Amino acid sequence: MKNVLTEIAWAATRTKGTFYKARYHRLAARRGKKRALIAVGHSILKSVYHILKDTCEYKELGADYLIERTKAKRKTYLKSELGKLGYTVELKEVPLAKEAV
Repeated sequence: MKNVLTEIAWAATRTKGTFYKARYHRLAARRGKKRALIAVGHSILKSVYHILKDTCEYKELGADYLIERTKAKRKTYLKSELGKLGYTVELKEVPLAKEAV
């Protein structure tokens, strides 16, 4: 089963713009290619389990999912840290200036 999951993970990591490709590249930078591949296979196996258990459709999260989730967590964390120091914070999104090409 491990061999089959590894082959599936290789295919998933080579598909453009997918969650599994982004996850693989983030993990491979820290843990190495082989461990990242096994981790992606494990993620796929967990997804398949939940799809079969809950009888729902697969929803592709996209390549930017991990980046957006990290930003949201960081905002929440920094806001709570300022709250601990006695500040009240109101977050307002400011559009970033585009760099000149």
